[in-house]
Amino acid sequence: MEALQFRFSPLRYAFAKAVGAVYPGVFASRAGCLAYGDVPEPALPGPEWVKIETRLGGICGSDLNLITLRDSPSVSPFASFPFVIGHENVGVVRETGPAVTEVEPGQRVVVDPLLPCAVRGFGQPCANCRAGLPNRCLRFAEGALAPGLLLGSCRDTGGSWGEVFVAHRSQVIPVPDHVSDENAVLAEPFGCALHAVDVAGPPHGRTVLVIGGGVIGLCTIAALRIMAPGCRIIALVRHPFQADMARRLGADEVLAPRGRDVYPTVAAALGAKLLRPVLGPPVLVGGADVVYECAGSDGALNDALRFAAPGGQVVLLGLASVPRGIDWTFVWLKELQVQGVFAAGPVRTGEGTVSAVQRAIELFAEGAVDLSALVTHRFAFKDYRQALATVTAKGSSGCLKAVFVAPAGAAARAGAGAEAAAVPGPDPGPGPGEGAPAPARGEAAAAGAPRG
Repeated sequence: MEALQFRFSPLRYAFAKAVGAVYPGVFASRAGCLAYGDVPEPALPGPEWVKIETRLGGICGSDLNLITLRDSPSVSPFASFPFVIGHENVGVVRETGPAVTEVEPGQRVVVDPLLPCAVRGFGQPCANCRAGLPNRCLRFAEGALAPGLLLGSCRDTGGSWGEVFVAHRSQVIPVPDHVSDENAVLAEPFGCALHAVDVAGPPHGRTVLVIGGGVIGLCTIAALRIMAPGCRIIALVRHPFQADMARRLGADEVLAPRGRDVYPTVAAALGAKLLRPVLGPPVLVGGADVVYECAGSDGALNDALRFAAPGGQVVLLGLASVPRGIDWTFVWLKELQVQGVFAAGPVRTGEGTVSAVQRAIELFAEGAVDLSALVTHRFAFKDYRQALATVTAKGSSGCLKAVFVAPAGAAARAGAGAEAAAVPGPDPGPGPGEGAPAPARGEAAAAGAPRG
């Protein structure tokens, strides 16, 4: 099958790591660890497994960190090489094991990418899985499956950057017919945001600062507007197209300052004072009750600690690995609570605790939010170099979310296009899953109208 793999070797890793700082193109070349080509399809590991044909595979910031070797080596024990990349997914069931009754061939599904005890064949789950916290599983490197935290990091499962992957029955979530592929492929990143808001506690009536206007930042805005509709959301972004989407998803204020204007602009929005130290950036007195760091850069993490109010929370979604130049003084000086977030863990609802990916699909199905307009760019697997260049040059490309369209997805789009062409009548304009996101909950119906 056609796929993109991560193939680790000490020589490739050392060479690409050394050269990549000067020539980033090395990471997508034969000298790097990324490889495109034909690989064997993964086999069903057992009777409780499902084989899925990929329709869309999302390109996540964590995938870019992997390819550009910015991940910490500390996570390497929780991966098995070589593996097909890709954990954001939507596909169609091709084959089911004899013990699978939940789905059938031809059914459209997404897969919760976590690979905890249930997936690994343990009859007795670990303490964290028993507690309903599979994202904190103690056995990601054990059991009947090769090591891997997620789909797209395990050599036995494949990933969504390939034509076919496999999943355990416990991971597979049916997608309702009226939920678009574009929304479905965003169930995992949206689930990460839902889990982040849940694990930190919905900030009802508080002031929240979201740092980062990429997909995780925008999903966090959408999650906050659903889970804590009365909070005040301030978004700090880099590009005008990110600012526009942040407003459409429910941000109360959007800031896009550059350079020396960042601190005065943020301080003014938060009603904080600025003091000048003898050296270094200004110091805020005051700040946001909760800061969601969604960019993953050293600078964003440093700013998050500075922009939080005394006694506030800093929630880390940005996957910073080995940051440099962070002034940790503010953690003790302000008595901050720093909350890490990993993957789309559980989310509490009125009916109990569910997978955040499952909850994301439910919210899409209910019409509570439409994130499909975040998918701005589509690529075939063979065009991976162009895809990676587009994603890493957001300012010029205007990219929010890029996805790989697998052959099954391309065939589905071609079929849908032919069906639409056969129906006469005027263009009805953007419909669900195709155009702008639906107004966020509580947002005025008139375009651009202020929220009350």
